[in-house]
Amino acid sequence: MSGRLFVVGLGPGSPDQVTPQASAAVAEAKFFYGYKPYLDRLELRLDQTAISSDNREEISRARAALARAAEGETVAVVSGGDPGVFAMAAAVCEAIEAGPAAWRNIDIEIVPGVTAMLAVAARIGAPLGHDFCAISLSDNLKPWDVVERRLVAAAEAGFVIALYNPISKARPWQLGKAFEQLRTVLPAETIVVFGRAAGRTDERIEVFSLGEVDTGKADMATCVIIGSPETRAIPRADRPALIYTPRSLASQ
Repeated sequence: MSGRLFVVGLGPGSPDQVTPQASAAVAEAKFFYGYKPYLDRLELRLDQTAISSDNREEISRARAALARAAEGETVAVVSGGDPGVFAMAAAVCEAIEAGPAAWRNIDIEIVPGVTAMLAVAARIGAPLGHDFCAISLSDNLKPWDVVERRLVAAAEAGFVIALYNPISKARPWQLGKAFEQLRTVLPAETIVVFGRAAGRTDERIEVFSLGEVDTGKADMATCVIIGSPETRAIPRADRPALIYTPRSLASQ
């Protein structure tokens, strides 16, 4: 008899941003598969078991979880943010498509979570108030020239752009190259937001202009939001400015 597999989004890190649906899934599951920093957020009971793996082992992690669920167990694969946004839900689907027929009979439930871009946007106002897109700067699963083409196309189309996986020790140059590409399309005064650990005690939210942005202040845990030419800031005396993108497009 096949078991059940939850693919759970734990949000950006604050316990307050874990949904009741996610908490219920965690309470029901017996085995948990995920990247160790995400598993460490859980307060598991003695009868629950965590199996951690490296952040680049998504497919092997998905296969291991599916195999356990196929044995009749209730299993959870955990992700930060939302599992469907550059995370484990797609990896689980890929594993099912390429795996044994029995995996297609497992009861799968994708449990959504608050994404990093939504958490960062909420901390500064409403930069995603008009059309926007999300792009991962990682070239592990797609060529870098594809990333550059998509950045330019999104900027030319007037989208606000949320960047995931902007920089790492193995990829220290890509965020700078991304900004170089964007400067060929967007004005230097375009608003750029770096949001790290939104909603947590170590939160850091910084606002730059595209012409003066400091890539050294970003790391792999940073979500970068690049405004459109319509995005603006509302000064507020002793309070941080509100950054927002109007819902309607100004006449061109």
